[in-house]
Amino acid sequence: MELEKSIRELLAQLCLHLDKTDYKRYLELCDPAFEYRISVFSPEIRRDMVWLEKDKESMRAMIDLLPKQNMDSTPLTRHFSICNVSGTEDGDVHRVRSTLQVFRTEHEGGETSLVAIGEYLDKVRITQGGPLLLDREVRLHTRMLGKGYHVPF
Repeated sequence: MELEKSIRELLAQLCLHLDKTDYKRYLELCDPAFEYRISVFSPEIRRDMVWLEKDKESMRAMIDLLPKQNMDSTPLTRHFSICNVSGTEDGDVHRVRSTLQVFRTEHEGGETSLVAIGEYLDKVRITQGGPLLLDREVRLHTRMLGKGYHVPF
């Protein structure tokens, strides 16, 4: 139970840092071998599509470029719910499957709308300093995101 609690707290902190656009703190909670992907299944071509694939250093470089991007500045709020946690052959690494909803609330008028739904397929490494995110696949169900979303989900 303690393991699941520490993993839940890690995933919550990751979402909160993304919501606050505190990407530096987000990356601090990622393992040095961190890998990140955004993928989606396309029924039109009957194949998986990978929209983004980065390691930790290329993720940092992408984040450093965000201020130069012409992008939607409407704040995003991520909500996750852990479905299951399972061990792997490497006893320090655990697979975590969570559902994900991403909302945005307009600056003008305060209207909130759903941006995307999907899943987090994570691998979390348990270290002496606490859990770190080792691998994240954001498996989206939503395929029409609109313009201006260059930030990680």
